[in-house]
Amino acid sequence: MDLLIATQNVGFSPIKLFLDADLVVKAVIIGLALASIWAWTIIVSFTIKMSGISRQSEKFEREFWESNDIAVFSKTHSQSALPIAKVFAAGMTEWRRSTSGKTIDRAGTRERLLTVMDAAIAAETDRLSNRLNFLATTGSVAPFVGLFGTVWGIMRSFAAIAAEQNSSLAVVAPGIAEALFATAIGLFAAIPAVIAYNRFSHRLNQYEARMGRFADGFHGTLSRELEHEV
Repeated sequence: MDLLIATQNVGFSPIKLFLDADLVVKAVIIGLALASIWAWTIIVSFTIKMSGISRQSEKFEREFWESNDIAVFSKTHSQSALPIAKVFAAGMTEWRRSTSGKTIDRAGTRERLLTVMDAAIAAETDRLSNRLNFLATTGSVAPFVGLFGTVWGIMRSFAAIAAEQNSSLAVVAPGIAEALFATAIGLFAAIPAVIAYNRFSHRLNQYEARMGRFADGFHGTLSRELEHEV
């Protein structure tokens, strides 16, 4: 009978649970909700961004390998903000510097080309992964923040039992419900963040490998050009 009365008297809608929670639990829920919103913003924006980059990179590579004049191609794409285009630009800049003198150090030029393009790949990868750290942080921290809200709510329930000297469900249910709601919000924020972080890290690794393959091919092309330089 007590269970039936408690169930009827306690509202379990998310809004009511939030409004009935104390200041600490409300702060936990608000913080987790904001983290979840920002995580979903990153998820959506990164998905759109990487889809566009992959599509444009494929077009860039196709045009590069179909081009008969690297200098003309470089001038056409000199203002491109595409990561793979910046790797290409880094290689071209070093090529011009290394071949502008009267004598050319072929071995040194090849080594410097590899170095600058590898550095460009690392820089572009870091730039693309900039906001992914937030997903990793949310995925690892949010459950513990939610657990803090859970512990706090249970402590309030025990305090209510001690104050009213009554251990019925009607006394402890509100605090427990608030506590479990904080845990649920923590998991709601963490689970998508973890899944997205793992998926995006894999996708970023694939794109980094793509830039590496392009850099290797471009390096081979420039190495052959060195053989014709006086």
